[in-house]
Amino acid sequence: MAKRVAIVGAGVSGLASIKCCLEEGLEPTCFERSDDLGGLWRFTEHVEEGRASLYKSVVSNSCKEMSCYSDFPFPEDYPNYVPNSQFLEYLKMYANHFDLLKHIQFKSKVCSVTKCSDFAVSGQWEVVTMHEEKQESAIFDAVMVCTGFLTNPYLPLDSFPGINAFKGQYFHSRQYKHPDIFKDKRVLVIGMGNSGTDIAVEASHLAEKVFLSTTGGGWVISRIFDSGYPWDMVFMTRFQNMLRNSLPTPIVTWLMERKINNWLNHANYGLIPEDRTQLKEFVLNDELPGRIITGKVFIRPSIKEVKENSVIFNNTSKEEPIDIIVFATGYTFAFPFLDESVVKVEDGQASLYKYIFPAHLQKPTLAIIGLIKPLGSMIPTGETQARWAVRVLKGVNKLPPPSVMIEEINARKENKPSWFGLCYCKALQSDYITYIDELLTYINAKPNLFSMLLMDPHLALIVFFGPCSPYQFRLTGPGKWEGARNAIMTQWDRTFKVIKARVVQESPSPFESFLKVFSFLALLVAIFLIFL
Repeated sequence: MAKRVAIVGAGVSGLASIKCCLEEGLEPTCFERSDDLGGLWRFTEHVEEGRASLYKSVVSNSCKEMSCYSDFPFPEDYPNYVPNSQFLEYLKMYANHFDLLKHIQFKSKVCSVTKCSDFAVSGQWEVVTMHEEKQESAIFDAVMVCTGFLTNPYLPLDSFPGINAFKGQYFHSRQYKHPDIFKDKRVLVIGMGNSGTDIAVEASHLAEKVFLSTTGGGWVISRIFDSGYPWDMVFMTRFQNMLRNSLPTPIVTWLMERKINNWLNHANYGLIPEDRTQLKEFVLNDELPGRIITGKVFIRPSIKEVKENSVIFNNTSKEEPIDIIVFATGYTFAFPFLDESVVKVEDGQASLYKYIFPAHLQKPTLAIIGLIKPLGSMIPTGETQARWAVRVLKGVNKLPPPSVMIEEINARKENKPSWFGLCYCKALQSDYITYIDELLTYINAKPNLFSMLLMDPHLALIVFFGPCSPYQFRLTGPGKWEGARNAIMTQWDRTFKVIKARVVQESPSPFESFLKVFSFLALLVAIFLIFL
């Protein structure tokens, strides 16, 4: 049984891993190469090697009720979408509340993680670290890697003929911090992910002209969804997830397109994805349509050629003068402290069972936490991964035989369509609720709707039809949180508290009772169908 656990990285997943180890009676030691916790969410004016970098204006894409740790809600006076500075404060509150800091060794770079000579028997690892230019070595029973996947910028300059002749400035979005550099410049942003779109919008307030170049297009949605509610509190419900996964993929895709285009007709704005059979990661941006329609941002196709002071886009011969090019072309990931025989990265993915465990190891004592892109928040996803992983490391839960794990990994790599539900286009993308429920099942912590309906029908109604907030993952099983039910029942109160400063007396709706009865009956039908 693992006792001493090394954790690499003190970001959102690293902090959750420390806490999970402590809950299971293990002894965690977390190595953080920088001088503070927070990982991605800690803004610095300069890019730090080996650590994710963000720009000053970054705000969370998932609202506070959906992106908190499952037993630690955000303060109720926090905005629904949290600026990076407040997000970092929240992480520090979490670390202090659960007394995690004493388990973190700051300014400690992990140089290597290698199997001990008796690994086949002990499953132990030798971890070599560098602290203040002094190298140290220690033996651990298990290792949890929590370094994320946003540290190695992908900069495909070979795909842009003439870039070496460009006399202006160009850099990867990882280097971007403030929009001042764009003042009175003609700016080209390449890549229409969340970072590229954010940077283009910010630049448009100061630049002379801004172009946003996209090859495949993308689905742009607002953080503000139906009736002004946070998008993920509306979209991410168990009822909707069950409905989506029960319908043929073409129908689900059509319904999603129709819903998204109600806010913004993507074809009219030149944004519509070329491949609409597979779901691309949503681009969360509230301002982009307004910047396009007012002539502040111009959408363009891919680049044909870069010249000394201009670019030529595909499907046109016109040259556009450009001063600055920002490559928002994404990231690759690697584990430089691990040998390829332990974890090998190929085609943007690693061979990991349930995105966590290498399938071929003789002993399951290494876990990768947070190497996944769920259609939902990373914090509860990484936390749930850690809860299960720690119980596997401890020996409480067992993994299936290697042959079974390898077969599942290979099937996931092939990414064959199931013809039902959403079809994801990237290797690390996953259905948020389905994936978390699967992990919760392994630790007997998945909410039992049938039992809940008998014992607490009001809660069952909210759990099924309401937002699938992280508090649901603490209603039962190991790590059960006594405050989970109350957190679920009051989640909308916290959502509205910071925005509903002016209160107007509302008349009760005559249909309210009818809708409640209808919702209850729909829940009964849904549960009946589940247990058929």
